[in-house]
Amino acid sequence: MAYLLGVDTGGTYTDAVILDEVTDTVLAGAKSRTTRPVLAHGVGAAIDAALAQVAIDPAEIAMVSLSTTLATNALVEGQGGKIALVFIGFDETELNRAGLADALRGDPVIYLAGGHEHSGAETTALDMKQLQTALKALDAGITGFAIAAKFATRNPAHESAARDMIRAKTGLPVTCSHELSSALGGPKRALTAVLNARLIGMIDGLITACEGHLQRLGITARLMVVRGDGALVSAAVAREKPIETILSGPAASIAGAQWLTGQSDALVSDIGGTTTDVCLLKNGRPMIDPQGAQVGAYRTMVEAVAMRTSGLGGDSEVHVREGLEGGLFLGPRRVMPISMVARDYPDLVHPVLDRALAHDRPAIDGAQFAIPLWDSLPAGLDKRELAVAERLLSGPLRLGEAVTSRMESPALQRLVTRGLVMIAGVTPSDAAHVLGRVEAWDKEAAQKALTLFAQRRTGAGERIAASAEALATQIIDQLTRQTVNCLLETAFAEDPRNWQGQAVADLARHPLTVAGLDQHRGVVQTTLALGVPVIGLGASAHSYYGAVGERLNTQMILPKHADIANAIGAVVGQVAMTESGIITSPGSGSFAVHLPQGVEMFTDQQAALDSLEAALTARATDKAKEAGVEELRITVDRDIKEAIIENQQMFIEATLRVTAQGRPRIAEG
Repeated sequence: MAYLLGVDTGGTYTDAVILDEVTDTVLAGAKSRTTRPVLAHGVGAAIDAALAQVAIDPAEIAMVSLSTTLATNALVEGQGGKIALVFIGFDETELNRAGLADALRGDPVIYLAGGHEHSGAETTALDMKQLQTALKALDAGITGFAIAAKFATRNPAHESAARDMIRAKTGLPVTCSHELSSALGGPKRALTAVLNARLIGMIDGLITACEGHLQRLGITARLMVVRGDGALVSAAVAREKPIETILSGPAASIAGAQWLTGQSDALVSDIGGTTTDVCLLKNGRPMIDPQGAQVGAYRTMVEAVAMRTSGLGGDSEVHVREGLEGGLFLGPRRVMPISMVARDYPDLVHPVLDRALAHDRPAIDGAQFAIPLWDSLPAGLDKRELAVAERLLSGPLRLGEAVTSRMESPALQRLVTRGLVMIAGVTPSDAAHVLGRVEAWDKEAAQKALTLFAQRRTGAGERIAASAEALATQIIDQLTRQTVNCLLETAFAEDPRNWQGQAVADLARHPLTVAGLDQHRGVVQTTLALGVPVIGLGASAHSYYGAVGERLNTQMILPKHADIANAIGAVVGQVAMTESGIITSPGSGSFAVHLPQGVEMFTDQQAALDSLEAALTARATDKAKEAGVEELRITVDRDIKEAIIENQQMFIEATLRVTAQGRPRIAEG
């Protein structure tokens, strides 16, 4: 008998599931709060709770697979470590392309002479002395490095040389752009490398937490990690390339949705605490984004499912719109629900809420708290950050007590960005408690917090809502509207019709779309509905998604185990190792094969193609076997670009992709 253990770590919950590999049945499933920054507690609690439900020896677990939304959430919320970008052969103007400057968030950039031409020939020698001097001048607190060199995908020599020096001098993780993508586009490759470097510490911490707990339990099975395209990779690969785990959780949820429902064509909507992820399932498989994964404002070069990720979840912060009419909007920041904080800190929360409710004009922060997430005072804080952190040493505080001046507000935000502090406030989860849809935490605290929030005023001076119940209804209705928009945007994007250049966000909110959803009947009659069902996933899907299906005039499928679908999807996938390479032609009868170890020249086109295919196949096969695949399926995709010049067919460029795929070995006995 072989048992499979799937673990999914989200921003709010960590899920664990145990499957019987022979009968394809779910034997146990459990949830635990994701504990940051010490992830081991939440991971361990979820695994232990799942094992407690079944009478099996932990040693009988034959495979463990991990999916996560931590990387996705970090990019959406602007979190991650402080990094330095080594920019070789580029100038400052290149930072304004591909969103690179925004992604850097003020982190240092080291500009170096160097780089290569399109052909792979060196343009300028790499200035290693300049790099050594720049490393010495960096401030403390750097957690990793990203390196991007001009035309590194044609010749990676300068990136590799800089990487070796940085590792030798600093001992810190280094990400080279050519290791993440073989495509051209230096700034976009640099962006992908920057995000990867920023995420390394977070994903390494998660994998370490999982491996440590498995070892304590006596589970010796191989640990796999779900990649953003749904394939499984080894934990070692995920540690080195954490950027490939963006959309890991959503990719796992697609696999879980298909496994749970048997649907071949549907929109899958997975609501978590931080984000809502929507993807089209077509012919039983998720669509892959040909432009690279986009998360929030960032378009990366990572191959992943064509997922639209929105900063909307059960723990999204509730905001009041500016202007005379007011109204609400949710997200994108995740906050800790007041009802949850009150469960953990009742002696703090209830007195604060009671005092605020006793005033005719309560302080605007009356229903907000700052929650420290560290075990000991963090290092590397500036003066204002340290002042805020020291106030939080004794535990959570009302926001107005944690921050005593406007000058300290940015300092608190920096602590939040680094994952050291979390803000607590009113969320859809609190609204669900007030309306009786959820009973997990402290309903009384939620009632008080929403009563307080409802007293806020619009620009016209009117109260936001007449009561806590009225406000709760408004919040849930707003969640429905934003979820409907997410689904419509994906539907319009994936529909084969040519929408004449109209942005999908505009189409989703177009008056005719709204009229169609309303089933308007007047001089003009309109009807609009989704042509496929929606599969709703997530712990809170049953609380919110009934109204979403009704609004979209389509079937809403809420399967059993929808709350642990990600963990299920984590163990039903396959390993897929893809290697790609390029052949260029610097002149007639000359073919340059661009390999990681350098450029190899050929005089025959077929010989060049065969050589590149053999090299890529060997690398993909080795990586798949390292991941535990014994029975491999090799697929080769050749994209050869040619042109007719003066009646002669001329070779321009060829791109080869070789994929080695198969199920990881399942240990027996």
